[in-house]
Amino acid sequence: MTTVFIGGSRNVRVLDEQVKQDIDRIVARRLPVVIGDADGADKAVQAYLHRQEYRRVEVFCINGRCRNNIGQWPLRAVTSRRRRRDRRYYATKDRLMAQEADAGFMIWDGHSVGTLANVARLARQGKTVVVYLVASQRVARLVQDSDWERFLRECPATVRERVEEQLHAEEHEPASPSEARLF
Repeated sequence: MTTVFIGGSRNVRVLDEQVKQDIDRIVARRLPVVIGDADGADKAVQAYLHRQEYRRVEVFCINGRCRNNIGQWPLRAVTSRRRRRDRRYYATKDRLMAQEADAGFMIWDGHSVGTLANVARLARQGKTVVVYLVASQRVARLVQDSDWERFLRECPATVRERVEEQLHAEEHEPASPSEARLF
């Protein structure tokens, strides 16, 4: 069964109707969902899934500290070796979600490096990624690596540079973050 990694920008606090419809399709197909614990899109999607009384959700958090788990779903605590709570600290769980998911649905504000890095992680693994572009209210579907390259070329240069820096830095991070289940 296809597991979907849903994520998005922290600046996205309200879900557009099209996003809700896409989530409704995931729920209707009873697909397992993995999601982070951040404010913004993660929290908004969690709230929407909770209102739907959807139970096939697992929330990933870092070092046992979960910022948001609105539906009291099972947690996955991912250990980060980094001390500083920066983008790379939280990216540890994002890498694991991208690794474990079969597909992705990202809600992108056009600026978030973290969300764009998640798109790259999934696409580079050959997984289908649907990206909802908040500003234009359109959807991009990435199925193969060339789709990612084309999508990236359309992004603002500053965002491209920052995501490439992040992905390059991750190449030196451990490939498989250690993890433990919380109850």
